[in-house]
Amino acid sequence: MRPNDLEILYEDNHLLALNKPAGLPTMGVTAGIPSVVTLVKQYIKARYQKPGNVYLGIMSRLDAGSTGVVLLARTSKAAARLTEQFRSRSVQKTYWAIVTGAIEPAEGELIDWVTKDEAHQRMMIVKSNSPGAKEARLRYRRIRGLGRGSLVEIELQTGRKHQIRAQAAHAGLPLLGDRTYHPKYHGDAPRGSRIDFPRQALHAEILTLDHPAKADTRRAHRCEFVGPVKLTQRKQERDQQRERQYDRKKTRHRNEEVAPQFPSARAPMTIARANSFAPRKLPPR
Repeated sequence: MRPNDLEILYEDNHLLALNKPAGLPTMGVTAGIPSVVTLVKQYIKARYQKPGNVYLGIMSRLDAGSTGVVLLARTSKAAARLTEQFRSRSVQKTYWAIVTGAIEPAEGELIDWVTKDEAHQRMMIVKSNSPGAKEARLRYRRIRGLGRGSLVEIELQTGRKHQIRAQAAHAGLPLLGDRTYHPKYHGDAPRGSRIDFPRQALHAEILTLDHPAKADTRRAHRCEFVGPVKLTQRKQERDQQRERQYDRKKTRHRNEEVAPQFPSARAPMTIARANSFAPRKLPPR
């Protein structure tokens, strides 16, 4: 992936928001492997002819397999002001996800306590008095049923690592395609269940906050960044999966070994959404 391939949603001298594709890590990868941070730095250096190092503050992160809005600060002052907004929970974070199973009731709240399982690099749901336990809270609303699953809108009220994935799985509604938290991959899936999605079906749809350059004025400028999702990519992913299955069958017949093929790194979330659609806000608590 090249810097010019990034889908920039908004940029100015203070911040930059982009629509992250699937397969692209946000940061923290080995040198030479593309990430949001490295690509955005290359993009800024090329566009604005900036010599030397480029400052970027990561304000929101997504797992490599997830898609949607990622926010970066372009100055340390903007980063400090945005960090305070996230800390005070004045930032609104809305996600779309496909979960396996039917959701009842259609709207509700999940409150759990989580801690990190260092040995397995995942989050665990624990009791509130467990060492290192942190509260994880979210609200959800079912948008519609999708076969054996459901499309849901989720509003995060805390920002724990893997929060949506861990809480959904604990509630018996694991995300479609989640290789870490779905019981399909740990021997506990119901009989007849199957997963045909190449990654966790999670998309950061909307991020709403005060612009950092105007946060100290009487009239704060509220910004809403929306990461569009595409329907056509779902068909592409299915076609790619069929091709891989067909190639594996041919390989077995030839009794030869081939390198595994993986989903396209640019495949974003695949839920249809019209540009004019305004997502409903969750009702007040």
